[in-house]
Amino acid sequence: MQNKMNHPMLIALEQAKLAFDEEEVPVGAVITASKTGKIIAKAHNQVRQLNDPTAHAEILAIRSASNSIGNSRLVGFNLFVTLEPCAMCAYAISLARLEKLVFGAYDLKNGGVEHGSRVFSNLACNHVPEIIGGGDETLASNLLKEFFQLKRL
Repeated sequence: MQNKMNHPMLIALEQAKLAFDEEEVPVGAVITASKTGKIIAKAHNQVRQLNDPTAHAEILAIRSASNSIGNSRLVGFNLFVTLEPCAMCAYAISLARLEKLVFGAYDLKNGGVEHGSRVFSNLACNHVPEIIGGGDETLASNLLKEFFQLKRL
């Protein structure tokens, strides 16, 4: 059984705080092996830092995990992310064949899983992971709210 301090969503939240400190939208992601829970990748948004509109936490974590195992298919791995993935990230999750997606805050405006484009409901989507929304939602949501309130000052 995993120690609460090592829970992947808490580590994803730590990654989101790194993004916050770097003035990036505070989203963090962690990829774990399904059977062992071992973390193989973690990342946070770096869109501004890398001048790359695709440098979302999920994409960076998927790239890192794929490089780590030497395979673009992440069968037998889970993704924990602090915000509902956008359409781009949701489709990347499908292409990577991740087993499970756990996300924190819901994104009513730009989400691509349970809101917006609902990528996994599309007939063109070849793989649908197990989806669990709302994991540590309050912590993830509060961090995002604080970030955007500071941006409006």
